[in-house]
Amino acid sequence: MSVLNELKYRYNSGGIYMQFIFLNVIAFVLLLLVRLVFYLANAMDSYFLVEQALMISSDPKLILFRPWSLLTHMFVHQGVWHLVVNMLWLNLGGMVFMHFHNTKRFVSTYFLAGLSGVLMMLLALNLIPRFAEMSYAVFASGASAAVLGIVVAAATTAPNFNLKLFVVGDVKLKWIALFAVISDILFIPEGNEGGRFGHLGGALFGYLYIRLSNSGTDLTVDFLKPWYWVKEKLSERKKPIKVVHRKPRNDHEYNQSKAEKQQQVDTILDKIKRSGYDSLSKKEKEILFKNSKEI
Repeated sequence: MSVLNELKYRYNSGGIYMQFIFLNVIAFVLLLLVRLVFYLANAMDSYFLVEQALMISSDPKLILFRPWSLLTHMFVHQGVWHLVVNMLWLNLGGMVFMHFHNTKRFVSTYFLAGLSGVLMMLLALNLIPRFAEMSYAVFASGASAAVLGIVVAAATTAPNFNLKLFVVGDVKLKWIALFAVISDILFIPEGNEGGRFGHLGGALFGYLYIRLSNSGTDLTVDFLKPWYWVKEKLSERKKPIKVVHRKPRNDHEYNQSKAEKQQQVDTILDKIKRSGYDSLSKKEKEILFKNSKEI
């Protein structure tokens, strides 16, 4: 199996969380290629503007002019390590999440947790006095908030789910999620304040999403509905009309065919007179019906 075919197989068979890992990796590689083009053109300043346009700003006014950044920032990663760590967490959390939930819930949790992270970052940087100086100068990116939302949602669903971790051994998922959340809280003074508050916003949504769902309030949004609609419309496209070219019949052939059909009909009509309509075979009834439509 070629590398490309193996990747296709893993993408199609790995489930929705694996597909989101692929999407993040593909987005990362595409941005690297774009950066290379700008680098060779000696236009790195322009590249940084492009990258910044895909990231989420701490300035609410700027977000209004870049609404796409609410989604694109979740697929932009700053460096290989940033990407690898997030994808490892997504693989871990997504695997458990999909044991108990469906694709629609996964996609909904991913995006809504990411958006909750944006909201938490905006509130923290714009309302807490300590961050007043940076409230209009922070640009954040990455899937961390969305991923942590998936992990916490999975841990809230199955807190005692056992995972085998390298070196550590068996660990319950609730302790892993709790470690991630507490780490973000304790390390806020170490920098990346906007990012850490974003992570906490995603985690909070993951927790509330499952709690509210268990009590009968479902926050699921079908983000895949537009995609399914497009696929359905594409499948409904009419197939090309197959044109069959036939050699036109001359008058003699036409008259001969017509006479043969008439003879069949006359024979069937005679049979009806003798034995009634019910005496006809299925094929004779079909012949009679077909010719009656041509009269």
